[in-house]
Amino acid sequence: MIPLWSEVAQEKDGIPHFHLLIDGCWRCLSSGESQDVINPATGEVIGRVPLANNQDAENAIQAAYRFFEKLSFDPLERLEIMKKAAEILASVREDMAKTIVLESGKPISVAFSEVDATIERLRLVEEEVRVLYGEYLPGEWVHDTKGKFAIVKRRPLGVVAAIAPFNYPLFIGAAKIIPALLAGNTVVVKPASDTPISLILFVRILEKAGIPQGAIHILTGSGKEIGDTLVTHPLVKAISFTGSTQVGEYIASRAGMKRLHLELGGKAAALVFADADIQKTASLLCKGAFRNSGQRCDAVSRVLVEESIAPQLIEALVEESKNYSCGDPMDPKTPMGTVINEAAATRLDGLLADAREKQARFLVEKKRNNLFYPPHIVEISTDCRLAWEEIFGPILPIIRVKNEEEAIRLANASEYGLDSCVFTQDITRAFRVAEALHDGSVTINAIPAHGVGHFPFGGNKRSGIGREGIKYSIDELTELHTIIVNLG
Repeated sequence: MIPLWSEVAQEKDGIPHFHLLIDGCWRCLSSGESQDVINPATGEVIGRVPLANNQDAENAIQAAYRFFEKLSFDPLERLEIMKKAAEILASVREDMAKTIVLESGKPISVAFSEVDATIERLRLVEEEVRVLYGEYLPGEWVHDTKGKFAIVKRRPLGVVAAIAPFNYPLFIGAAKIIPALLAGNTVVVKPASDTPISLILFVRILEKAGIPQGAIHILTGSGKEIGDTLVTHPLVKAISFTGSTQVGEYIASRAGMKRLHLELGGKAAALVFADADIQKTASLLCKGAFRNSGQRCDAVSRVLVEESIAPQLIEALVEESKNYSCGDPMDPKTPMGTVINEAAATRLDGLLADAREKQARFLVEKKRNNLFYPPHIVEISTDCRLAWEEIFGPILPIIRVKNEEEAIRLANASEYGLDSCVFTQDITRAFRVAEALHDGSVTINAIPAHGVGHFPFGGNKRSGIGREGIKYSIDELTELHTIIVNLG
């Protein structure tokens, strides 16, 4: 058992059994049932986590609300806790990275990057809280407010439900928890069922850093079992969710009058024009499509390339793809690990089968080995599912376009609007195209990468509601409170 695990798990029959934190207690569960956490690379059970039920969710929400009502979470204390948590996480960096690999199947090099991003997010909290300072508004500049002034504050909402995905099991969950707590909210967090251990450990680190009892709680188990309780409970005032568009839309339909912070599906288009640097573009596109086995909402999910350079770009992509092969995720030299589970792999099989039926040209293909899914590059027509559906796997579709207008039209025809990117040496064209695209973020001469959140990101259309990032997430998890003073 990894040393870090011993703080929140007990070994039984050679398998660590993890506990959950509800109201300061690591064993407060009703059902007594558990589920296996499977290593995607080996199929082995690496641990068991409790299956929380609706009563556990109710207990966590009530405890979070009680703590919020005390109004006893001092702002300076919040900052010090985050700084201390960064130090603790840095001290267990290797254990945390190995945990991410074991439960997600991603390469350890990518796992270390995820841990480092989480440490950096914790260290940037002083920058993040500046949005909470508020502002002073003099009334002299408008006729009906003469003789008055206003103070506009940002106040916490209350209990925040943070629901995290499997693909970055530590960082994305942490990036929800950190701004919610900094703003003075309390948090009930639910990790993905496939990858719950990393976030359990992060909550333990926050506890060791001094988080008060009742400020944060963690529930594992089925979203079908406890999801509706988290989403519909009247004491939950905000929901921060990252995941599929289908689930996000269900949350929105059930949540009622709550603050929604939803980062959902993506279909990032890469628009490649005739004057682009072919070799650099190919290198970036392969990284954008195959890193973390394509399991990223900001992954490059289609290439719209001008016909005149399509043969050269395809040749460069095929050559570059040779640098991406599946292997032992614990080997630092391994570029690709696994996809998360059999359902994900089967869905990718279906997308490729549909492309084959529609006469797509397979430029790079290789059979998968269980959940080790190798890179695929496929030239397709727009009637393929690959042209429109989120892929979330290591498949790079290529579509030839006649000109800039057609590239923009196809890019904007997607129901998603999270990210896109443009490759050209013409800066005027770059800005013109970037302005025309209907995505939350457009990157010029690089691939989309949300990173630690220094630049805000978030979706338009069916890709979400709100924006994430340092300072911007706090914006979504607070409410304005205006105090007007009459000097007359």
